[in-house]
Amino acid sequence: MGLGGPMSAQTSEARKVDCRHQAAVVAAVQQARLDRVRERKVQEHVRENATWPENYNNAIPLIAGWVYGKDVTMRDVRNKDLAAAWTELCLQQ
Repeated sequence: MGLGGPMSAQTSEARKVDCRHQAAVVAAVQQARLDRVRERKVQEHVRENATWPENYNNAIPLIAGWVYGKDVTMRDVRNKDLAAAWTELCLQQ
């Protein structure tokens, strides 16, 4: 068996799970913006319905800064799947 054996597969699967949880946070923050939740209230709002492990709540302020920031327009929030984009970038790391 080569160096890319079972350990590599476990790492890859763990990375996929991690990226899915991160993407769920992104989707929740995106929905909060669509629901017109103010950025300063988004963390509390998103935590109420969290479906991911609690440690992913630490990423909410970072993700909210991106989703509510000047680089993501409201048109993007309405028309693009930010969670899919996040997942793609996450899996490339």
